[in-house]
Amino acid sequence: MGILSSSELVERALEIPGKDTVGRVVLATESSEVALRWANSTMTTNGHSTVVSWTVISLVRLGDAPGAVGTGVVSSSALVTDLAQIQDAVIASEAVARQAGPARDVIGLPEPSDENGVGWAEPAGQTSIKVFDRLAEQLGEAFASARGGHLMPRVLYGFASHEVATTWLGTSAGVRRRWVQPIGSVELNAKSADLTRSAWAGRSVATPEDFAALDVIGLDAELVDRLGWGQRRVELPAGRYPTILPPAAVADLMIYMCWEMAGRPACEGRSAFSAPPDSGRPTRVGERLSALPLSLTSDPNAGNGLACAPFLVTTQSSDEISVFDNGARLGKVNWVAEGVLSALAYPRAAAAELGTEFAAPPSNLILTGGSDASLADLVAGTERVLLPTCLWYIRLVDPATLLLTGLTRDGVYLVERGEVVGEVNNFRFNESPLDLLRRVSAVTKTERALPREFKDEFTLTAMPSVLVPDFNMSSVSKAN
Repeated sequence: MGILSSSELVERALEIPGKDTVGRVVLATESSEVALRWANSTMTTNGHSTVVSWTVISLVRLGDAPGAVGTGVVSSSALVTDLAQIQDAVIASEAVARQAGPARDVIGLPEPSDENGVGWAEPAGQTSIKVFDRLAEQLGEAFASARGGHLMPRVLYGFASHEVATTWLGTSAGVRRRWVQPIGSVELNAKSADLTRSAWAGRSVATPEDFAALDVIGLDAELVDRLGWGQRRVELPAGRYPTILPPAAVADLMIYMCWEMAGRPACEGRSAFSAPPDSGRPTRVGERLSALPLSLTSDPNAGNGLACAPFLVTTQSSDEISVFDNGARLGKVNWVAEGVLSALAYPRAAAAELGTEFAAPPSNLILTGGSDASLADLVAGTERVLLPTCLWYIRLVDPATLLLTGLTRDGVYLVERGEVVGEVNNFRFNESPLDLLRRVSAVTKTERALPREFKDEFTLTAMPSVLVPDFNMSSVSKAN
């Protein structure tokens, strides 16, 4: 036999009988990705790769105890040319399930929905290096400008990627779902000729049309401005400063917050979303987090290139997600609605146990509720603020308060009377995104954003810029 298609692989794996098996989930993903890299104002590498992966999840009854079911997960990246490969994976997953012990999140697999089987037998989506044609043309112009010293002597570095990942999901309950997810990004970094100053800009892109419409010359001009701002250096001590966080920085902070929004830990008093002991409720759902009408949502049907799979796909279980929920239909979730915490993430079993609604962790995030103003408008209307480019090396310090620490990167600028007057040193910050929502005093329009720190794990975001009156720059950093 030849190489099995992904849809056929799933079907064959589901057909294999199992001993004491009460359910099975099979996932297959084919990813087509192209990448372009440049350094020292010169193209360095490009390439096209295709990756295939598949997973068998077996749900096995353990003895005679009611509801005692173990889960076993086995994954492979091998092309399937022999049905024995599938048989071996099924047997291995059942063995893992028997060794795992009873799962806490046992519940029946989701039933098929109206969209079941749509596009099931179609081949995987593809991308090609041609998606970069217009980008490469504009980069050539930017390289020539940088090398010739036009506008400002500088050296350009960067990376562009585009991936089209097709996922097939089949279950023993009859679910058959397929989804094609395009994702991409472009990052441009400019350094002064003496390499003492650095500036960054990034854009989230999803389709070939996005790449064709991307204004790389405009990005380069934006970085030239930032390098120009950095010609005047101002040293500032650590402290609390009025700070404008751009969309990339806001995205990274909101992503981390959502990663901590599991409902069970909140109900059990072990998270930043747990209610105070004397509140009479288990979680902070219903609590006002911001005086501003800010709404944080995830929506599989979001427009502007932010759409994501309308059904759950996972190979692991945790406090916020469960392999038993594979194929469950996903809709829009208002995590924060008009400033009020409105939802936490619960697998279906936990939701049934705790008397709440099923909600899966988000695959996209959109923060709205600001004005029609732009970042430039916000800068122009301030007396004295700091304007960081982005955040990185973000880590959790205190789970009880969701206190995060991290560093600024690639430029922190000083704004006085509505104009940027120089570049200041980098800082380490200590802030909780929960507390920031309470203290934000101004919010711009929402735009598609590229997280700097978490782009590889979470790309689909749309965020505003926000003004925080007292952002905690806790210490001076020597990072560039």
